[in-house]
Amino acid sequence: MSKGTELKEGKEVGGRKVPDVVVRRLPLYLRVLEELDVEETPIISSHELGEQSGVTPGQLRKDLSFFGVFGKQGVGYNTLYLREELRRILRLNQQVNVGLVGVGNLGIALIHYHKPQEDPNGNGLRLVAAFDIDPQKIGKRLSDVPIYSVAKLPEMIRQLNISIIILAVPAEVTEDIFHLCIESGVRAFLNFAPGKLSAPGHVRVHTTDVTLELESLAYYR
Repeated sequence: MSKGTELKEGKEVGGRKVPDVVVRRLPLYLRVLEELDVEETPIISSHELGEQSGVTPGQLRKDLSFFGVFGKQGVGYNTLYLREELRRILRLNQQVNVGLVGVGNLGIALIHYHKPQEDPNGNGLRLVAAFDIDPQKIGKRLSDVPIYSVAKLPEMIRQLNISIIILAVPAEVTEDIFHLCIESGVRAFLNFAPGKLSAPGHVRVHTTDVTLELESLAYYR
């Protein structure tokens, strides 16, 4: 098994462009592997891993081929090895500092839900700071996450080495906060505000629009 290649900005690996959909599936594979007992399942086939991840064996093998050779035909994948390689490819084998902007109802729920300090899988993600404009919240801690003024965003992004920002702010201020974070060096965003953000080529934005998701589900009711 060859050593996998680290994912760099979800763009190109070994001269091949890695599609965003492939990058999005890697954490699904990793989650399945993390839930396995490696002593009970030391080897997993592409059929088993694909089935539990919701993809075909062929799609799984194609996705992994962007980053190296991880298994042997007719044998399968070493569960522990592939798990550690996926963590390394996604750069989750090192601490990744995350910041949250907007401590409203959604932001509070995200802070309570995302407790990386207690993550048993140790995926490296750490929610290290939250930001808001409400003076009643600034200076407090929520689930041990400190809340700073939005005015301190550039300073704290650099000081805490924040590389991912979660945007949970009203739509009318999202664009301004977004570009302020980009100017401060952030290149990866999870956006919960409706609408499309205009991002430069070196910046990656994943938008989750709850209203759009609900509207699409209305079709199935």
